[in-house]
Amino acid sequence: ESQKPLKDFDMVAFSLSFENDYPNILKILDLAAIPLTAKARSEKTPLVIGGGIAITLNPEPLADFFDLFLIGEGESLLPDFLDTAVAFYRKLKRETFLDRIQKEIPGAYVPRFYRIATDTLGRIAAREPLDDAYPPRIVRRIADDLNAFPTEQGITTQSSEFGGMFLTEVSRGCRRGCRFCAAGYACGPARFRSAATLETSFARGLEKQKSIGLLGTAVSDHPELIPLCRSIMDKGGSVAIGSLRMDRLTGSMAALLKETGVETLALAPEAGSQRLRDLIRKGISEAEIFSAVDNLLGYDIVNLRLYFMVGLPTETDEDVEDIIRLVKAMGHRARQSSARGKRFRRLTLSINQFIPKPGTPFQWCPLEDTAVVKRRIRRITGGLRGEKGVSVIHDLPKWNYIQALLSLGDRRVGELILAVHRFEGNWAQAFREVNLNADFYVHRRKTTDETLPWDFIDHGVEKTLLVSEYGKGGQI
Repeated sequence: ESQKPLKDFDMVAFSLSFENDYPNILKILDLAAIPLTAKARSEKTPLVIGGGIAITLNPEPLADFFDLFLIGEGESLLPDFLDTAVAFYRKLKRETFLDRIQKEIPGAYVPRFYRIATDTLGRIAAREPLDDAYPPRIVRRIADDLNAFPTEQGITTQSSEFGGMFLTEVSRGCRRGCRFCAAGYACGPARFRSAATLETSFARGLEKQKSIGLLGTAVSDHPELIPLCRSIMDKGGSVAIGSLRMDRLTGSMAALLKETGVETLALAPEAGSQRLRDLIRKGISEAEIFSAVDNLLGYDIVNLRLYFMVGLPTETDEDVEDIIRLVKAMGHRARQSSARGKRFRRLTLSINQFIPKPGTPFQWCPLEDTAVVKRRIRRITGGLRGEKGVSVIHDLPKWNYIQALLSLGDRRVGELILAVHRFEGNWAQAFREVNLNADFYVHRRKTTDETLPWDFIDHGVEKTLLVSEYGKGGQI
């Protein structure tokens, strides 16, 4: 690195994947002596730019802190922006440059160029551009051809996360359409890098590492996944895949995973009952779950991580009991495989709370009450206590509340983020200090005819489709 102070750069850009990182942005700016809010910055301070999936879903809670957001996929958006920046940034005043960007670059969004009005209930009543030449809606930019970009790891170090692995992107978006998931709606369409492009990427990776990590929201849907994995192994490498869809986990896939040395794999049933899996449009039957488990155990994949959610819309105590029943049945099958000479070690159950996400059919849903979620987690933990070879881990419901607030909030939430920074991460003190009804964003069921904070972003999905899927999810 150059050791150049951050405040001496022309621009400082952040890619944000997780809402809970938002307070860290203010910490970084503060340490760099860059004013925290856009309105406090001068011509001499860097332009602060934000992007990434969290920003693309809903940038509004951070609107006061960024000069510019770039909405969508960088491969499509950055060339246009950087060409304009190189040509004009040092020739124009800050506001004039941003004005040009807002008018000329689809996907660019300067928050202070838009005025928001609220009604007496606190809902958004109007959203108006300050200039008629500014687009009323911001289009999410999409990379049409993933093969045109080397979306792979550029720097490899042993000390970093996944340090012994070369990561390369296999797919983007998802065609499955689970109603809770942004990947199938706000990140579409589903796209796959070609086998030829991936082969070239693998060759570069194997010069640096022996393990190739395949990344994507729908890796198992790649039409040439097995031949690609075989190619890596034939070249002396190993394959790492974070998770696979259970309906794609055939015996041949399990055999390949065993051959490459995989001993741990993640599966995501998401819900214990078939009713709830159907309601969230998971598209997995109990028979397919058991078939996947049997295939993995049959080929000595001896550690399984199972992802479930609690707090899903319409969830009942009976649905939670079905999680316990399903996991016990999996554990029984695993122990039977051990009795036949297999080496089963552990089922790790990972429980996460459902959090409504912008741009999905469940964006209008409220977050389940923390007390209910705690009770259901206790029931699952207690119901599986003593179950041999089964362990349960879970997140903390209080942090889920904060994530939901940052995910679903509008510009008024920015005042809370600023207070959190001022109180050095003490959320409780920040909530006491700021006059904000957080439950308005988190626990209120929104109506489908109201304007949501992120409705000005065109994610590429018609609202009528989201409303239709919301209804099919039992919410209307």
